[in-house]
Amino acid sequence: MVRISIALAFIAALSACGGENTPSQTAKASVSTQGSNDNRVAKEVFGRIATSSAGPSQSIGGYARGCQAGAMQLPETGSTWQAMRLSRNRNWAQPVTVDYIQDLSRFAATQSGWSGLYVGDMSQPRGGPMLTGHASHQTGLDADIWMLPPNRLNLTAAEREGISSITMQRANGAYTNASWTPQHEAILKAAASDPRVARIFLFPGAKVEMCKNATGDRSWLRKIRPWWGHHYHFHVRLNCRAGAAGCEDQAPPPPGDGCAEAQGWVDRILNPPPPDPNAKPATPRGPLLVAQLPGQCGRVINH
Repeated sequence: MVRISIALAFIAALSACGGENTPSQTAKASVSTQGSNDNRVAKEVFGRIATSSAGPSQSIGGYARGCQAGAMQLPETGSTWQAMRLSRNRNWAQPVTVDYIQDLSRFAATQSGWSGLYVGDMSQPRGGPMLTGHASHQTGLDADIWMLPPNRLNLTAAEREGISSITMQRANGAYTNASWTPQHEAILKAAASDPRVARIFLFPGAKVEMCKNATGDRSWLRKIRPWWGHHYHFHVRLNCRAGAAGCEDQAPPPPGDGCAEAQGWVDRILNPPPPDPNAKPATPRGPLLVAQLPGQCGRVINH
């Protein structure tokens, strides 16, 4: 039963892609200036706005409790990328994120067997909570990159709805499978080495595999953080722009390369600890209301 529970946790995390916020980051977001009496469910509001807001680009609040102003749309197709699942209208982000994706895709295109990147969910036109899926991706600083190596970049809109990425994991995420390649490792190393990146979420077995293979400078490994569910894609999170008022960074990763921590995740997958008989059930939380977001988000809705 414990192993079944772990497997279910993986599936749930894949759909949510938003548990990556440490308690300190979530708490920090919760003390943002409110200043709104709007008790509408935030995802019902932000999830139905089809265009970005006017004005300068700005990330507002925290990754899992915020919004974005002046977002840019990643073009649906470029020379080294394609945005996937266009019907979701989630290929919006801050300009720094759009630039980052394009830069990383150009590197990916230099790798054998890769013509670039398939780009999954970024953010909604005005950020904020989504109707389905992620708890994060709210401030235009998150992006999911598919693990599937693109062999063509002229997929139609219909093809992008039907195609799926591929899993890289084995044994519930304790190990990589036969689809994992040195090219995946090279792209992740390039992704994490960029100073714009705060952290990258990836299933534990892949982090351990990269720890085994890394040579020379290993400092980039610190940004690769093990997390449930990230085996069809990896999740890139960028830092707030330097000096950006109102944008709330997550606490930085602990010092060191994080390899021992990742191995601990793997050990617990392979040998799950017994359930805690004194564990209290999690208190259900209702959906975020517009009033619970930073006050500026109310203005973003209307501009």
